[in-house]
Amino acid sequence: MFKKRSFVVLVLACMTVLMATSAFAASVSIATGGTAGTYYPIGGAMAAAVSKLPGLNATAETANAAVANTNLIAAQELEIAFSQADVTAWAYNGEVMFEGKPLKNLRTIAALYPETVQVVVTKNITSLTDLRGKTVGVGAPGSGTEGDARAIFKTLGMTYDDFNAQFLNFNEVSNRFKDNQIDAGFVVSGVPTSALMDLTTTKDVSLINFNSALMDMILAANPFFIPNVIPAGTYRGIDTDITTPAVMAILITHEKMPEEIIYQFTKRMFENLGDIQAAHAMAKNIKLETATNGLTAPLHPGAAKYYKEVGIQVK
Repeated sequence: MFKKRSFVVLVLACMTVLMATSAFAASVSIATGGTAGTYYPIGGAMAAAVSKLPGLNATAETANAAVANTNLIAAQELEIAFSQADVTAWAYNGEVMFEGKPLKNLRTIAALYPETVQVVVTKNITSLTDLRGKTVGVGAPGSGTEGDARAIFKTLGMTYDDFNAQFLNFNEVSNRFKDNQIDAGFVVSGVPTSALMDLTTTKDVSLINFNSALMDMILAANPFFIPNVIPAGTYRGIDTDITTPAVMAILITHEKMPEEIIYQFTKRMFENLGDIQAAHAMAKNIKLETATNGLTAPLHPGAAKYYKEVGIQVK
C-alpha cells in the first residue's frame, strides 16, 4: 500500500511539472560570436542547458560579437546576445561607436566572465609605446575589441596615426602573424582563445604585460576595465603571468522581451550552470553570486525576478 501511494504521488508530481512547463512555450535565439572566440562554445552550451526542459527552445547563432550583437538587440531582431560591459555602456549612453545614438531600450540579463585584453606581439616588442611605426591589428571594424584598443591608446596619448592600424578579427590576427605581416594584434576574449592557441603552437610570440603604473592609468580613465592575469603556461612559450586589463562579458536583451521568457531563461541557465561550465574553461567564472556585478545597462525585470527569488541583491 505504501509503495502504491508513493508511486501515485510521484506520478502526480511529474504531471504537475509537465503541466507547468507546457503552459509556457517560447523560442529564443542567442547571438554569440565567431568560432575562434569564447562566445560561440559557451553560447552553444547555454542554449542546450536552457532547452533541457520543455517550454523554452534556445538556439545559439554565430554572429559578429559585441557591437553587432548590440545593434541587433536594439533593433529587436534577436532576443538575447553576448556583449561586453564597455560596449553596452557606450551603446546605452550613446558614446564611442554609438556617438549621438543612445540605445536606451537595452536591458541586461547577467554578468558572465572576464574578457581579457590580449595584445599579442613579436618577441622584440615589450611595451605598447614600441608599437609606434609598426603594423597593428586593432580588431574588426566597429568591434568591442577595436573600441578597447582605441581607449587604451588614447590613455597613452597615442592614436592610429602613430602606427599602421589594420582592422582584423581574431583569426585574421593569427593568420597575419603566421605570414609575418603584422607586428602586434589585439584580441579581447575569454582565456584561452582558440585563435591564439593555434598561433602559439606554430609561432613564437609574446603578450604585452601591463605594468602597475600603466594599469592604474587605464583603470582611472576607463572604469569598465578591471585588472586581470593570464596565468603562465596558458599559451605555449609564454611562461610568466601576464597582467592585463579585462572587461566583463554580459548577456543582453531588449526592454520589449516578455518578463516570463527572460525569467525562465535566467532560471534555467543558472540551474543548469554545470553543463555550461563544462563547455569552456572561462565558463567556470560564471557564478550566480556575481551575476549582477558590473552591469552597464538596466536589468531586465525577468532576470531581476529570478535574482530576487534566490536572494541575490538587485540594484
